[in-house]
Formats: sequence, C-alpha cells, structure tokens
Amino acid sequence: MLKIHNSPLRDKQLFAPIEPGLVRIYVCGMTVYDYCHLGHARVLVVFDMVVRWLRASGYRVVYVRNITDIDDKIIRRAQENGESIHALTDRYIAFMREDAAALEVQEPDHEPRATQYVAAMQRMIGTLERNGYAYVAANRDVCYSVRKFEGYGRLSGKSLEDLRAGERVNVAEGKHDPLDFVLWKHAKEGEPAEARWDSPWGGGRPGWHIECSAMSSALLGPHFDIHGGGQDLQFPHHENEIAQSEGAHGCRFVNYWMHNGFVRVDDEKMSKSLGNFFTIREVLKQYDPEVVRFFILRAHYRSPLNYSDAHLDDARVALSRLYTALKDLIPEAAPTDWDQPQAAKFRAAMDDDFNTPEAIAALFELANEVNRTRSAGAAGQLKALAGILGLLQRDPVAYLQGAPVSQGQADATAIEASIAARAAAKKARNFAEADRIRAELLAQGIVLEDRPGGATEWRRA
Repeated sequence: MLKIHNSPLRDKQLFAPIEPGLVRIYVCGMTVYDYCHLGHARVLVVFDMVVRWLRASGYRVVYVRNITDIDDKIIRRAQENGESIHALTDRYIAFMREDAAALEVQEPDHEPRATQYVAAMQRMIGTLERNGYAYVAANRDVCYSVRKFEGYGRLSGKSLEDLRAGERVNVAEGKHDPLDFVLWKHAKEGEPAEARWDSPWGGGRPGWHIECSAMSSALLGPHFDIHGGGQDLQFPHHENEIAQSEGAHGCRFVNYWMHNGFVRVDDEKMSKSLGNFFTIREVLKQYDPEVVRFFILRAHYRSPLNYSDAHLDDARVALSRLYTALKDLIPEAAPTDWDQPQAAKFRAAMDDDFNTPEAIAALFELANEVNRTRSAGAAGQLKALAGILGLLQRDPVAYLQGAPVSQGQADATAIEASIAARAAAKKARNFAEADRIRAELLAQGIVLEDRPGGATEWRRA
C-alpha cells in the first residue's frame, strides 16, 4: 500500500484517494519569463515520476500543472525587451516544453495558463470578500485578512506570532495587518494595457497566490487528493492557497501535500546571487537528458539534490551499466511479474513515499541477474521496471554510442576510423600502436570491447 509523506503532518500516511481508483493532483508549475533551471527540472521530473507510479499502480490520474504567465517579473522583462507579454510568455512556454520533452517528462492532463482564469479568480475573490476574508486596502489593492482564517500556518508549522515578529510594516501598502497578502493588484501607472483586467475593484491583475486556488478548484474541484511543488513554495504560497481555498469553499482543500527538496550546487543552495545558477539547457549541452533524469531520480525527492559535474559523471557511468546489461539481448515483452524478487523490492520502495533510490537499487540487482544469465525474460523485466521511471527505453547500442554532448569528444565516424587503424596495427603485430590508439580513445571517453571472432565494439564511458 502506498504511503506518502504529508508535509503538514511531517510523517508518512497511507494513501487513500477521495474517489476510489481516481487521483487528482495539482502541481505548481513555471513562471515563464526565462529559461527553466535545474530546480524546475527537479519539479518536472519528480512529479512526472509520481504520476507514472500512480498510473502503474492502477489509478486513473488527472494531473494539472499550471503556468504563471502574468506577474511583476514577466511585465518587467517584457518591458525591458520591448515586446508584448504574450510574445515573451509564448516563447518561454515553448522552451519549457522542449526542456520537459528532452527529460522524458510526460505532458500533464491540463496545463492551465493564469491569464485564462482571471474571471475565475475574480469570482473567488468576490466570494472571499462576502465571507469576510477580503477587504479593499487604502491603495485599492484587495487583500486577504490572514488573522480571520483559523489555522493559518498549519502547513508550514509557523505561528502567527512568529510570522508577525518577522514582518515589516509597509504603511504605503495600506494593509490592515502586515501579514495580509494581495489577492488583486490595482493597476499602476505605466503598466501595459495587456496586464490589466476590468474588475469590481477597478482595473488591475490577480495576485500570485489566487491563481493556483482558482485553477485547481476549476479543474479538480474544491477538494482534491495531492498538491505538490518545490519546498520553497510551502510558505507563503501554499499556506496562502489553503487560506484562500478553504475561506472561499468552506471545505478541506487538499488531503496530501508533497514538497521536493532544494537543488544545491557544491553544497550551497542554487541561486543567481551566488553565481551558481544553471539552466536545463546549459546542463544538456554537457550531459545526455536521460543522465540528468537519472541523476534527479537517484536522490529521494524530499532530500537536497547536490549538483556537480562529478555527481553527473557518476550518474552517467551508472546509467551506462544498466544499458550495458541490455546490450546484445532482445528483452522479452511481457507484463511485469511483481512476484519476482527485484520487482517486489521495486514496488515496496515506490510504495514507501516514492523511494526512487531503493527502486533504482533493485534495477541494479536485476541488471546483475541479466549479466549473469543473459535471460531475455529478466531483461524484459528490467526494461519494464525502468520504464516506469522513464528510463532505459532507448536502444542500448544507440545510447552507449550516443552523439557526443560536449566539445572535444570524438564522433562515431572518427571512432570507427580509429578502431580500423587499431585493427590494422594488431594485424601487423604493432601492438604498441594498437595500445596507443586504445589509450587515446579511452582518454576521449571511448571504451573498446574486443569480442570473440575479432570484432571490436565501443561505447562512451
């Protein structure tokens, strides 16, 4: 039985969907004004893995991952570029989808854009106002009155007193309380017309937090099973979502909250201010996308993920070991045998809060069996289990001899020419030259394997 670590309870809970056999899940997606970074890659891959396992477990899943296509950063970037907001966001949505596809992230069932749900947001704000949770501030913003919502802070574990001590009052905002947050931003002078919508409170645009409350309830209902996102969203974004949604609908918002851990770079949190900020596209210039996906899944989703070239190099070598086990075999296509020992270990690991490190360990045990027995059945089991994680679905030789992803690596034509030169040297009994060629290729990351009968195969290290 599946157990999920539920963030507000700080513990694993047995998973039971609201409607038997159906799982409704919402994940906070990207704010599209720049390229996706490694933190985004982790969110994309982690919740893709979660949805894949839920479906493999027999559930029907409705997966929603939103796009924020209007906010202050987007407006500012469009103005800096001298282009429309729509042109900017469309371009970066296309880039995001390219990055996700490269990482074998399946498309969500729904990918709502915030600008498509402004009317729904306005209706929810109106309900909050009628229910006594929202008010118009002195600066004409509409704000949420945090102290009127009982239980605020239960997700993040923060008390109102702790939050109050850490806040600074900005008198110009005209809030009743510094803890209050904005639901509707009154239009400011100089902002483009496309960033303004008519509303009962005057022209303006929605605040960030209300977007997810409106989109999730519109597509999944006011009460659904799983809400996910990065750890950094736990407070204040997800805390505010709870206050908005439950204040508007009068019922429990979400049953299970899931948060993936931060990405760190050489043990420091990744951030632009530290200069250790990497986009997905930068990383994919050096590493195969499947290596990056494998690297992300080797860590438990709740643990910090420490990015470094050394860790990615290690992931590349490990993934090559799995592909090597499948080489020269035609895996038997058959339903997964969950009674098989490694499959049972895989399932137990995934049911234990999506413990992918242990699940991957089971794949390596199965790969060892494939290497020992050369069984097409075991190979089929390995490929099927790995496929649940979005791994090992390529032709092994094609992966192992894949196109170079960084400068300085030899291409296939040059490698084959070197292998031919080595064979000629061996035939001429010039073994020193043959060894030199082998060493030269190895220095370029090319491993040669001499096969019975005199053939030589190669793979990238």
